[in-house]
Amino acid sequence: MSPPDNPSCPMADDPPPADACAGSPVAQAEGATGPSAGQLKGELTLRAELIANIPYAAMTLLGSAVLLVCVGGVFWRWLSAGLYLAYGLAGAFWVMLFICPYCRFHGTRQCPCGYGRIAARLRPSKNGDGFARQFRRHIPVIVPIWFIPLIAGGIGLLAGFSWVLVGLMLVFAVDSFVVLPLVSTRYSCARCPQKSECPWTGRRCGGG
Repeated sequence: MSPPDNPSCPMADDPPPADACAGSPVAQAEGATGPSAGQLKGELTLRAELIANIPYAAMTLLGSAVLLVCVGGVFWRWLSAGLYLAYGLAGAFWVMLFICPYCRFHGTRQCPCGYGRIAARLRPSKNGDGFARQFRRHIPVIVPIWFIPLIAGGIGLLAGFSWVLVGLMLVFAVDSFVVLPLVSTRYSCARCPQKSECPWTGRRCGGG
């Protein structure tokens, strides 16, 4: 399923943040049934979607590099790095399968990270019902991605100190706990039309 054509929606690499906070004109206009074709605005280009995904992709690659350095034995280090990389990729698809279908912008170009367009090819829309519930239920599945490399790296440092490992862990931590949250909250989440209903950003709008 491809996104609906909408000539009235200009394509922009850096669209203005969506005014989707509770009580805003956009939120009131959308109502409970989601946006109509005429209400979509600020659609995102492939470039904008790629920018939004760079920190997460970097995190999974850096995490794999940490495991390659800290795990003993050629077979085990490559296996652990490969499994972690697969976990990072599976985590993205988990979100697409179990959270994205409940977003009102499923299948449109307004999804800040582009997951919505991919998710539309995997599962049909659930009409925007239960987004907050699904978010709270399924996000914990991918949380270990942030901590596995740090735990494994810490064990590796106890077994034998390495400046290379320290450097990789620092870069991983900065990307995972500083860059990724900043990009999410100030670039992706700030432009998400459904941010007022998101448990992660809704409180910043005074919503749930």
